[in-house]
Amino acid sequence: MGWEHSLITHEDGLHRCGWCGTAPDYVAYHDTEWGVPEYDGRALFEKLLLDGFQAGLSWITILRKRDSYREAFDGFDAEKMARYSTEKKAELMLNPGIVRNRLKIDAAVTNAQAYLDMGGDEAFSDYLWGYMDDRPLVNRFKHLDQVPAATPLAETISKDLKKRGFRFVGPTIVYAFMQAVGMVNDHLVDCHRHGAVSGERT
Repeated sequence: MGWEHSLITHEDGLHRCGWCGTAPDYVAYHDTEWGVPEYDGRALFEKLLLDGFQAGLSWITILRKRDSYREAFDGFDAEKMARYSTEKKAELMLNPGIVRNRLKIDAAVTNAQAYLDMGGDEAFSDYLWGYMDDRPLVNRFKHLDQVPAATPLAETISKDLKKRGFRFVGPTIVYAFMQAVGMVNDHLVDCHRHGAVSGERT
């Protein structure tokens, strides 16, 4: 992820995980989204696809194109995506607002089909959070070099998703997804967000 510092102190006096740097949009993402437990199945589906699109790129690249992705992929409506035609996928390859990668576009369509096969929104959320007993794993890392790129659990989920037909869901992508949607709290212990994002499902 190009993390250069373990913890940085910003002009507002708050300590933050160093990976977010000082770019306002990245800081806002760190402060309002990253690590917040997400239980909405459709939001989880969107984030998993976006993490797949990130493969080989930096997250900030995808973050800054997120609105364009939402528009291009019909708000990540799996019912619509699962029926994308060859013509629609060719149209996406011409869209300058997204990263135009044929394999990733094809995978997004395949993943929408797999998602629906699992039962869609609520079923997908229950599936993912079932691995966590409906509560985040709260880690207490002090330095970014302690944070793993993947874990045995991420590998287990990755293998199962692949069996279910998902693509671009390797262990590193899955663990980045787990961090982002709050399945694990990997904010550094001295980050001002560490204590704020942990909570059980209600």
